[in-house]
Amino acid sequence: MRTKDLAKFINERERVRENKEAKKPWPWTKDPILSKYRFCNVHREDDKVTRWITHNWREPFEESQELWFAIVFARLFNLPRTLSEVGINDVMLWRPEKLRKRLRELREDGPIFNGAYIVSTNGKAMDKVDYLIQCVLGPLWAARKGLRPTKGITLSYYHEKLMQFDGLGSFMAAQVVADLKYVEPLRSASDWYTWAASGPGSRRGLNRVFDRPVDARWYEPEWLEQLTKLRAALLKNLPPWGEELHAQDLQNCLCEFDKYERVRLGEGRPKQLYP
Repeated sequence: MRTKDLAKFINERERVRENKEAKKPWPWTKDPILSKYRFCNVHREDDKVTRWITHNWREPFEESQELWFAIVFARLFNLPRTLSEVGINDVMLWRPEKLRKRLRELREDGPIFNGAYIVSTNGKAMDKVDYLIQCVLGPLWAARKGLRPTKGITLSYYHEKLMQFDGLGSFMAAQVVADLKYVEPLRSASDWYTWAASGPGSRRGLNRVFDRPVDARWYEPEWLEQLTKLRAALLKNLPPWGEELHAQDLQNCLCEFDKYERVRLGEGRPKQLYP
């Protein structure tokens, strides 16, 4: 198991963030791959959009029973420009026609979606804004009483509940959970540190760590079991940061490790350069 290789990547990526935020002179790393290409932070909470959502929506409205709905909206668009112009109040009070009108106006002046997340109309021949308002957000709002997180539920259970709705596949539902786990009641979830949902990148990343064929298949329970073992081994090779690496952050790190290895091995390269 290549635990030390993964730990080395994670440690160096975190060092890049620390050097950047300390305003140290460029380059922030001697690693040629990390200095050339864009990689997500080790902790998702340090990502630019997550920080914006945290400071402007999640923390000020953490006691609202409709925060979950606002977070779904936030992650579907995932762009601070859009979220700041729309405003959280019209989202949590669900004023669909006002939101639809404002989103269309914003679209005339530039992108309203962050390209980091792929949001489609799932085969429906509709305008994307109309699709999200009518087919995704509308049904979620109608079912809101049963979708508000409640005391005692797990991250895994809430993830499954969200996935029952159109437009919220495993990836997007997991992004919503990753935000809501920092406020109650999900902050007290029993699987806060140990649950994550796999994605194509993290499955490939785990294969690389376990020296399996890179596209070898994982069954989700098996993947999570091995992720848990990896996390236990990995924590022995990581410094005592302010926040212990939880499973969702490790899942993300595996995805980024897969990107790193593709470059190192000449198998491909990430889409974005580091500016």
